[in-house]
This record gives sequence, C-alpha cells and structure tokens, in this order.
Amino acid sequence: MDDGDEAALEDGATSVDIIAGAEDEGLRLDRVLARHRPELSRTRLQALIAEGRLTRNGQPVSGGATKVAAGDRFSLSIPEPKPAAPIAQNIALDIVYEDGDLIVIDKPAGLVVHPAPGNPDGTLVNALLHHCGDSLSGVGGVRRPGIVHRLDKDTSGLLVVAKNDRAHKALAAQFADHGRTGPLERAYLAFVWGVPDLPSGTVDVPVGRHSTARERITVRSDGRFALTHWQRLATYSDAAGRPVATLMECRLETGRTHQIRVHMDHIGHPLLGDSVYGIGQRTKANRLGEKARLVLGRLGRQALHAARLGFEHPSTGAFLLFESPLPAELAALQEALEIEE
Repeated sequence: MDDGDEAALEDGATSVDIIAGAEDEGLRLDRVLARHRPELSRTRLQALIAEGRLTRNGQPVSGGATKVAAGDRFSLSIPEPKPAAPIAQNIALDIVYEDGDLIVIDKPAGLVVHPAPGNPDGTLVNALLHHCGDSLSGVGGVRRPGIVHRLDKDTSGLLVVAKNDRAHKALAAQFADHGRTGPLERAYLAFVWGVPDLPSGTVDVPVGRHSTARERITVRSDGRFALTHWQRLATYSDAAGRPVATLMECRLETGRTHQIRVHMDHIGHPLLGDSVYGIGQRTKANRLGEKARLVLGRLGRQALHAARLGFEHPSTGAFLLFESPLPAELAALQEALEIEE
C-alpha cells in the first residue's frame, strides 16, 4: 500500500490518500490501515470509519472488516484533535525528561493522576494539559496526555506519559508485557512492618475488588493473576534490638490496583502508613522510638515510592532508565528508623 500526500481540508481535518498494493489483497481494511498509518490506533481508525471519514474509490466505507483489493484508492479524513474535557491548570511538575513523544514525571504523594469523581481537577492530567499545550498531538482523537500506567494518589515516584498515539501504543504494549519478555523495568521501594524470614521472595496470589468494601482490593481465588517479586534491602530494629521494619524493593510482573500494598499485607508485612491495609499499625508503632513515631505520624500516606523506571523509547528504540531518590518525607522516615538500631 502506498501512502499518498496529505492535504488540509476546510474544516481543519487532514485528508490522507492511500492506494492499496498487491500485498494488501484480501486483508481486512482496519488491519491494513493500522499497519500503514501506525500513528493511529486501530480503535481510532475504526472510530473514523464509523464516522464516515473513509472512502474507497470515492464511496463511503461502512466497516473495518471490509476486505482490501489491490488498486483500491482510499481517502481518510482525520479531524483536528478535540480539546480535552479536563481543564488545563498551572500545577507545578517535577519533570525528569521530556521530548516530542513523551514526558517523565516524578509524582509527589497526594497528586491524583486522572480526574475522577471526588477529584474532578487538580490532577496530573490537568497539569500536563497546561504544561504540554500544543505538543499534545492527540491520543485517540483528543488532545490529551496518554496515560499508560498510574500510581495511587498517595504513592510517589516516576511515571511516563505519552504525547501522541504512536508513543501511546508503543508504551502501552511495553507496560502490558510488564517486562516479562520486553525491556520495561520498574522497581518500588516499600517500608513494611516486620522482617521476612527470607532475603527475597515472590507473592503469586490473585487479587480483586472486595465484595463489600469497594474501595479495597483483596486476595480472592476468582481474582486476577498478580505477581510481585520482593527483596530485602535493609532491616530496622526497635530500641530493644527486636526486628520491627524492613525496606524492600518490589518488582511487578502485573499491574493490578494496590498490588504491592495487598500482596505485602497478605504475607504479613503491610506497608508503614497504610491506613487501608495496615491493620494494627498503632500497636506496631508503639514499638518505635519517639522520633520514628513522630515522623510516621506525620507521614499521612503509605510508605511506597516508584524509584526506578526503564523503557524503550517509542521512536528511537533507545533504552531510557530513570531513578528517583526517596522524597523528603520517606527519607526522614528512613533516618528515624535507622536511629532506632
């Protein structure tokens, strides 16, 4: 299939002319278009077809399942990206890296990633709409940042966001693979109660939404497959020399909601500061010294930080690796725990 010239239409849309080649004979139209217009996802192409924006030999095409014949001439009208529904807001961002395809943010605890009921604005998406502006070329036909993974509101650390459809597709594929066969690398630092007997291990139990407490995730036999690898990095003792807490590195092979928090609680080592899953924390906190209790009491969130993020750049193919040190509040917690020893 040969890609022809692009031309601007009066309504601001771009017209793309395509001529099918012999290699396209008998293939589904949506697959062929996706292969030759990789900047558009198949979902986006199917939506354009449904809107009547594609013609074959001058006649409207009704569906993406249409088979292609050699010599067919297609004309695709791609409208300008629509303004995003969330409003742009001038919110300070800690930008680690940025280019025309993506942006890497070091997210602070307390910042919600995407608008939702209860958090209609003041989110990372609102901030990115303001910061990126016209550099967002449209994800799914809307001028918005492409969120390929998320962090809980009260989890800090590294997060990558796509600026266009091509980058969004490539990054989403890497995150769907979770580094099993591809280049994606993610590591979290977690402060947990107690000290595991082994230096490292794997939690392989399914998780799903709690049957009655809908804001909670729980281990359940009919839940979704979830796999977390963990390794002890440091251990901390109380004033009497008894083990009280551990700094772990956690790596995920799946990306379920609250996965690390639920899995660590499941093996008896809930995260410090986790008010949802850290049952009995007040009793555990009584074993800490005065400074550690004070720092933990002020923390106000789970002690979890996305510290390392590596992925293949969607355009250049280069492997990019970013690391984020513990934010001030977690560094203070670590220092206070070390004093106890």
